[in-house]
Amino acid sequence: MTPSRLSRGAARAGRIVDAALIERLWRLRPVRTALALLGLAMFTLAVITPLDLKSQLVFSGFAIVVALLLRHVPGRGVTIAMVLLSMTVSLRYLYWRLTATIGFTETLDMLFGYGLLLAESYALAVLVLGYMQTIWPLHREPVALPPDASTWPSIDVLIPTFNEPLEVVKQSVLTSLSIDWPRDRIRIVVLDDGRRVEFRDFCEQVGVGYLTRDNNRHAKAGNLNHALAHTTGEYVAIFDCDHIPTRSFLQICMGWFLKDPKLAMLQTPHFFFSPDPFEKNLNTFRTVPNEGELFYGLVQDGNDLWNAAFFCGSCAILRRGPLMEVGGIATETVTEDAHTALKLNRRGYNTAYLAVPQAAGLATESLSRHIGQRIRWARGMAQICRVDNPLRGKGLTLVQRFCYLNAMLHFFYGLPRLVFLTAPLAFLFFDAQVFQATALMISAYGLPHLFHANITNSRMQGRFRHSFWNEVYESVLAWYIFRPAMLAVLNPKLGAFNVTAKGGTIAGTYFDWDMARPYIVLLCLNVTGMVVGVGLLIFGSNDVDGIFTICINLLWTLYNIIITSASVAVAKETKQIRTQPRVAAQLPAMIRFPSGKTIACRTSDYSANGLGMTMPEHFPPVAHGTALRISLFRGQEERDFPATAVFSQGNRLGIRFDDLTIQEQIELAEMTFARADTWARVWGQATPDTPWSAFKSVTRIGMVGISQLLRDAAGVIRHRLRPAPAVPHFTITPRGTDD
Repeated sequence: MTPSRLSRGAARAGRIVDAALIERLWRLRPVRTALALLGLAMFTLAVITPLDLKSQLVFSGFAIVVALLLRHVPGRGVTIAMVLLSMTVSLRYLYWRLTATIGFTETLDMLFGYGLLLAESYALAVLVLGYMQTIWPLHREPVALPPDASTWPSIDVLIPTFNEPLEVVKQSVLTSLSIDWPRDRIRIVVLDDGRRVEFRDFCEQVGVGYLTRDNNRHAKAGNLNHALAHTTGEYVAIFDCDHIPTRSFLQICMGWFLKDPKLAMLQTPHFFFSPDPFEKNLNTFRTVPNEGELFYGLVQDGNDLWNAAFFCGSCAILRRGPLMEVGGIATETVTEDAHTALKLNRRGYNTAYLAVPQAAGLATESLSRHIGQRIRWARGMAQICRVDNPLRGKGLTLVQRFCYLNAMLHFFYGLPRLVFLTAPLAFLFFDAQVFQATALMISAYGLPHLFHANITNSRMQGRFRHSFWNEVYESVLAWYIFRPAMLAVLNPKLGAFNVTAKGGTIAGTYFDWDMARPYIVLLCLNVTGMVVGVGLLIFGSNDVDGIFTICINLLWTLYNIIITSASVAVAKETKQIRTQPRVAAQLPAMIRFPSGKTIACRTSDYSANGLGMTMPEHFPPVAHGTALRISLFRGQEERDFPATAVFSQGNRLGIRFDDLTIQEQIELAEMTFARADTWARVWGQATPDTPWSAFKSVTRIGMVGISQLLRDAAGVIRHRLRPAPAVPHFTITPRGTDD
């Protein structure tokens, strides 16, 4: 063997020995503790070391360059590095704020200054807790069931309802009948707190259970607990009455319960096949992730790593034994779902999240309903904070406590968001010095904090939340949720459970002035602040730092104008005439005409009432009212349905189903809504986030919002100034007199 080979072999052996030694040392707890303490000490020094302006600019510039170089490099390790860098810069900003910017001498400065500092501290706490929650999503995969179906457990599928129309509930029931599970070990039960005869008759027709009770105590939680006392399945699957499960729901989810005997709850995503008010009114459906996608796309997956996945009230399975052990579904708060998960975790049971959409539902149709739903969530999470605070009591790990804490803190964003939307006005209107520091120092510390927070969150959340949209969502809701949340902290017994109505229509386009009033006030205040600021810039002092301070506040005000004007745009309710939203899907189909001719084609969309069809090119128009037979396919299966043509143009054909029998309705559900891949194939498929594109999008919508506001305001003014129609003058002639 040559000397060179001997030296290479020796070097390789040395590397192996070194790696083994490092691994052995890493297994020693004292070594890990010492390294952790060393890292914490270095992190603390990076946060608290004071720097002059020049040194801070160099530090910030270096950190920004590193973040820009790392942002497109794949790997979780790089994400962790970006999070640590962001936390260093942000905590450094907060430390500087606390130690160098609050030497107030004037009462007005103190009032506005401490208000802004508290809002910033809240936002930074949520930022850090959010990083902890989502830094390592678990990405749990389904576990296969035993091949012998006779060993599978018994399950009760519970569908609670109160005031929803039968047309909304019917589809959930029909698709539940298609769930692939041994028929002798699944029971479907509709829980009707509305006690309606037509619901009972429908359940008898399709062969599912029907339960009512003689009161509505504790609303949905009470309804479910009443059902638990009248059912016996080993497991309970719960679906809101507008959520439609796929046929594979139980087979995808149940494997984890058989693998983990301590697993008490498994939650799947809430996926919506209709647009929420933001998506509908701003025309962003399936292009910009909606308000809830971040939670179900990333936060729940992050919670799952820490055994802190939340129960969300629907599209979930619970093991009956642990559920009954904690007293059933929680009734102490109006967010009974999250509270139930907290109780299960306190008892030492595991909760899990499987990010595979296996059910879909209807989103809230109008902004007022959407806001009402969020008010209930905010009130409920604040109630939990009072009656069962996760930071106190036994049974939770430290990180579980933080996960629940962050979920509760999230719903207190109302007041901080309003502070951020008005903070620069304190200076522009009242010359309040909320920062006791020069504008250059504020920029050197504050702008890097904002930059790193945005670029890091964009990397982590890009599939499920686009930059700047969170500010729009929060601004729309801020005014409405901060009071209920604060009142619930003071008195957790305030407020009642309100059902979120689904399945409605909107007869025509209109501007919701009542809902938009807070955003209009904020918009007008910021526009006024912009005018005042420009005046100060033109006619004010020539001091460089003073000019720079005005410019910073003007830029902040301009950003607030963009956000509040986009919020105004959401209040423009668009027309919605369909009670059954359509699902875009290309499914194989065949049409049989009265002449006997058949045409192979594909669907473009479907609903419970009809289909959109894509016909071959140059296909002749189909006369309105033509009777057809439509075949739909799923694998080797074919189902045939009677239909009528209601629309034909180019290669587009619209059909309506004709008086389907109960069996045909069940079969149609099997071929459409119950398909196993219906929702999973579009999950998380929105265009990935790029901050600059997202900012341009929000700005464009803000301009649309201002335009809509001016047009509608002009219309209201014209209507009020229009002369009232002349009222004819009538003379009443007494009876018995001459004309």
